[in-house]
Amino acid sequence: MTTEIADSSPDAMTREIRALRSEVIALNSHKFVRAHDSWLGLILFQLVRGLAFGLGSVIGATLLIALLVSFLQQIDFIPVIGNWATEVLEIIQAPR
Repeated sequence: MTTEIADSSPDAMTREIRALRSEVIALNSHKFVRAHDSWLGLILFQLVRGLAFGLGSVIGATLLIALLVSFLQQIDFIPVIGNWATEVLEIIQAPR
């Protein structure tokens, strides 16, 4: 979003520069930006982010597989798909 300065006097420019400087200071003091100020902070942030992504992926895949297996158990009455679903369920439930 661009805003034009209606008054191009030095006082107006000074006010705009001060406002811009205060916005940059507010942005630099934000927690996300401060976390990336040091290598250690960046590494820790990325580690926690990766752990959260991995955990979410595993939980999501587990729920998806559980729903798929539940659905496959319900379609046992369809001749072609039912035989295939029965084989898949036997492979999944086979003891190792």
